[in-house]
Amino acid sequence: MKIINLNDNNTILNQFVSEVRNVEVQNDRLRFRRNLERIGEIMAYEISKTFTYSPKQVTTPLGTATVNTPDTEVVISTILRAGLPFHQGVLRYLDYAENAFVSAYRKYKDTLKFDIHIEYLASPRIDDKVLIITDPMLATGGSMELSYQAMLTKGKPAHIHVVSIIASQAAVDHIASIFPEDRTTIWCAAIDPEIDEHSYIVPGLGDAGDLAYGEKE
Repeated sequence: MKIINLNDNNTILNQFVSEVRNVEVQNDRLRFRRNLERIGEIMAYEISKTFTYSPKQVTTPLGTATVNTPDTEVVISTILRAGLPFHQGVLRYLDYAENAFVSAYRKYKDTLKFDIHIEYLASPRIDDKVLIITDPMLATGGSMELSYQAMLTKGKPAHIHVVSIIASQAAVDHIASIFPEDRTTIWCAAIDPEIDEHSYIVPGLGDAGDLAYGEKE
């Protein structure tokens, strides 16, 4: 299994990650959502390098050009609600992809303990396609695990890309232990060392859904 931490490279991606973390920039919801989109665009570009390509003829006003374009069938699956702008960024670059949406939420037993519930799934068939599951924050890996299990009711993908902006090391280890080793790649824009007693990533960035769309009760 490949685990790719894009933070290891010096690219403009790091600027956008720094801004979604920055408490002075986070107050601007529009900019926060746009930065999630930008990160999605860059990560989609990196993932596209793993696709299968073949030469195709394109007619121009002056002749014919040969261009290598993707042959890979892609389904982008997103965990609601914080995943929506991140999903849109990935979709902007992979605009031929099919789309799936999963509702996963924490149901608290008390202030610290919770179960994760799946309420909603809308997806095409994913047999023999490349499945990209996006979630901006990968704290425990529980939502990602259950979302993947829900997606398997729609078929068996050829390859799975787990894509997150900020992940905890514990979540990366958990995903690596349960997803198929020979068919999974984990992509992160940053990997943080720990989670706190509320299962939030530290240093993380806070609640991505609230920052993007406002607080919920």
